[in-house]
Amino acid sequence: MIDVAPQKLETLKKHWKESVLAPQLKKNPERQAKFTTSSEDMEVDVVYLPAEGEAGAYQEKLGFPGEFPYTRGVQSNMYRGRFWTMRQYAGFGNAKESNERYKFLIAQGQTGLSVAFDLPTQIGYDADHAFAEGEVGKVGVSISSLRDMQTLLDGIPLDKVSISMTINAPAAVLLAMVIAVGKQQGVPANALRGTIQNDVLKEYIARGTYIFPPAPSMRLITDIFRYCAAEVPKWNTISISGYHIREAGSTAAQEVAFTLANGIEYAKAAIAAGLDVDEFAGQLSFFFNAHNNFLEEVAKFRAARRLWAHIMRDRFGAKDSRSWRLRFHTQTAGSTLTAQQPDNNIIRVTIQALAAVLGGTQSLHTNSKDEALALPTQKSVEIALRTQQIIAYESGSADTVDPLGGSYYVEALTDEIERRAQEYLDKIDELGGALKAIEEGFVNREIQDAAYHTQRLIEKSEQVVVGVNRFQTNEKSTGDLLRVDETVRVNQCAALAALRAERDNAAVAAVLAKIEAAARDPQGSLMPLFVEAVEACATLGEICDTLRGVFGEYTPESWV
Repeated sequence: MIDVAPQKLETLKKHWKESVLAPQLKKNPERQAKFTTSSEDMEVDVVYLPAEGEAGAYQEKLGFPGEFPYTRGVQSNMYRGRFWTMRQYAGFGNAKESNERYKFLIAQGQTGLSVAFDLPTQIGYDADHAFAEGEVGKVGVSISSLRDMQTLLDGIPLDKVSISMTINAPAAVLLAMVIAVGKQQGVPANALRGTIQNDVLKEYIARGTYIFPPAPSMRLITDIFRYCAAEVPKWNTISISGYHIREAGSTAAQEVAFTLANGIEYAKAAIAAGLDVDEFAGQLSFFFNAHNNFLEEVAKFRAARRLWAHIMRDRFGAKDSRSWRLRFHTQTAGSTLTAQQPDNNIIRVTIQALAAVLGGTQSLHTNSKDEALALPTQKSVEIALRTQQIIAYESGSADTVDPLGGSYYVEALTDEIERRAQEYLDKIDELGGALKAIEEGFVNREIQDAAYHTQRLIEKSEQVVVGVNRFQTNEKSTGDLLRVDETVRVNQCAALAALRAERDNAAVAAVLAKIEAAARDPQGSLMPLFVEAVEACATLGEICDTLRGVFGEYTPESWV
């Protein structure tokens, strides 16, 4: 343990400012020349250090922002340089309607797009497939072909706006569509910025929108890693998701542990496929939930960063500091939203969003107040975005790095979440890794037990949910709600019929045959063929059906 006296810390701070902060400021200058409190005009420093007698293990456990172990943040000046990306998750109906929503959000100050896809798209079916009936455009936008993606991104400059896509099993195909649209805009692949979720392990745990068995699913993921490292270097190739694990009922420590365990599994698969850890680790990103217990959530984010830094450096031997940095997107907790007294959800979301900011998120989505009832209306989305903007511009919470760092309670919570998460990681290692732990039902049982425990507390009113089990009122009106009707599917089916009539079907058949051959070859590279296929107007369903014919479909065994 390193014992650092306060005066020594000030010396280290001076060195950090010169060697770490100064280069960052050259690349990304601060938003304003001087930061002060709003009422007293007191100057706010970039970062604060322990007071006398509190310095003990400062460097070992906390360090400076932008330096290992990144407990205090992955950038040296964090939001003083620029705010987190305000990335509202949106998508509904057809591509034109969603494009209009995106343009509205950008006009309101959103700084990145986050695309929600409907269920048929998420599991690789075209809108005219029998399985898609009743679901087209309902919980996200329907995307069946490159033409849909062109419409979705029409007027969105891909060299200026980063695109995040919540897509997993068919993530490679949707990424290929973005690459193709970028080409049409004159934006080369190496200039594209964005993220694909691409995290199939959590689908086996928490969501269920998988297509293929684990082995070929992992192969597709590592194929994306390899392709993007060479061709799309600014793209985050995976967003390893704890969000859905938490939505399924996990605790904060379980969310950290199971998410990082999945990250370890992806890293192992990539290395087994012949990639060097520093080739792909810098393009990994994470996706966490922001729940209601404000200080626990702040501590959770800090603990996750510290754990991942040690995992990548000490376990995998990563040499590049970019490989050690856990960068993450946050979404406020959908599972905490209530249909009763929906205006209360605005307060919940504000608390959760502030926890994400004080925890050091790189991007943020704030849920809308009506999402427990339906897809959000334009007005409720605007309120959700304004929540982020008020935190950014009016609260002062973004003016110094890690403002809760050094709080006795927050540091104790950070240590305890790290300890509990590490215990789970050790147990998962004993079981043979995340995939084995998932297959044996360990992860699901732990989440189910936690969810059951929480539900029992709510039912007994030992855990209060305002408006649900205490402080109820008699409500009559739910206000305006957004509904998607069946005409979306009718129009999508007509568009697909026209596409198949107009395209070169021989060229489509030829590229699908190449995809099948590459899928049968364990060394075959699929991503370049996906780009070729979507440019030939092969549909999402046709490409995924070709892969289904080779890989088969995953059927979960009972884990009870």
